[in-house]
Amino acid sequence: MANSECIFCKIANGEISSTTIYEDTMFRVILDLSPANLGHALILPKKHYTDLTELDNAEAEKVLLVAKNIGKAMKKSLNCEGFNIVQNNGEAAGQTVFHFHTHIIPRYKSDKSMIYWEGKTVTKEELETTGKIIANSL
Repeated sequence: MANSECIFCKIANGEISSTTIYEDTMFRVILDLSPANLGHALILPKKHYTDLTELDNAEAEKVLLVAKNIGKAMKKSLNCEGFNIVQNNGEAAGQTVFHFHTHIIPRYKSDKSMIYWEGKTVTKEELETTGKIIANSL
């Protein structure tokens, strides 16, 4: 079900115009208005989900297939050497619009806008303890 206050629901359901590059019964894929690179696309489900943890299983399964096909089309049509699939969950992770969405960003070797993080040093014990905590929550 769409959220009447959500801008991405309005875009995904055609109430607000966008440059649509793909659409099916579950998703609309649009070009981002403020792209990291020209061709940067957003996969928007037509139903409202705040983030990945709320996503319906059928849509969760299909979103990666849609991302694969969009990325393949970008490599063919834009001659990009690669693409990023970016999906943020929660404000702490950089999510700014709280409607699940996935970014597909065409990438070129000459790019200067890479996605980086600084790796942290952890002990084997920290990894094992953290792994058990997560596994026990599944």
